[in-house]
Amino acid sequence: MEKKLVVITGASSGFGAEIAKQLSELGYPLLLLARRIERLEALKLPKTLCRQVNITDRHSFEQAIKEAESQFGNVDCLVNNAGVMLLGNIEQQDAEEWENMFATNVLGLLHGMQLVLKKMKKNQSGTIINISSLAGRKTFEHHAAYSGTKFAVHGITETVRWELAPYNVRVITVSPGAAETELLEHTSRQDIKQGYTEWKSSINGVISAQDVAKAVVFCYQLPQNVCIREIAIAPTKQQN
Repeated sequence: MEKKLVVITGASSGFGAEIAKQLSELGYPLLLLARRIERLEALKLPKTLCRQVNITDRHSFEQAIKEAESQFGNVDCLVNNAGVMLLGNIEQQDAEEWENMFATNVLGLLHGMQLVLKKMKKNQSGTIINISSLAGRKTFEHHAAYSGTKFAVHGITETVRWELAPYNVRVITVSPGAAETELLEHTSRQDIKQGYTEWKSSINGVISAQDVAKAVVFCYQLPQNVCIREIAIAPTKQQN
């Protein structure tokens, strides 16, 4: 069966890059979006369109999807992976960091969903996979604003899943726990980064981006009439 178009945001590193590699190996045509286009192009994946897009810019997001659909047909799966994690204490954290996280993690995700769901409803088929976090299910120290964005992702995803279910469209949340990505590097406070690094060592390491990508691919490749509403995936030794 001919494979259909998959769009992946934040595909330049971490979960996004690994999801792209695994789906490409399975023969899917891809639209990869990120701010660092050189990293997308360095993946050298076949049947892949790479575009430099900040998902907070709805216009460029929309244009990239239209271009990809003109080559590969309608989007069958959107993986909303792009995200920013800026840990900090609300009392001290710069408000610009809150705005950055909400713009990317929430508004950018909403842009993507709105851009693809109309055709999915019409076609009575499609999958939207939103990458959230365990911090969207429970709270952690220094995660207040970040956790707020991920609680929003959970609420948005479950509401839209309910709305699109009658149209045979799947909406899925994938919630990783501690994982090896570049996200922690965005945090400006060195003491928080150091503490997080020490905690990772105390549980003998964290899950890999490849592990999370496998979960995403598994959800997508199930028959269209089967919807895994949420997967929470974390290191076995992560207690919280």
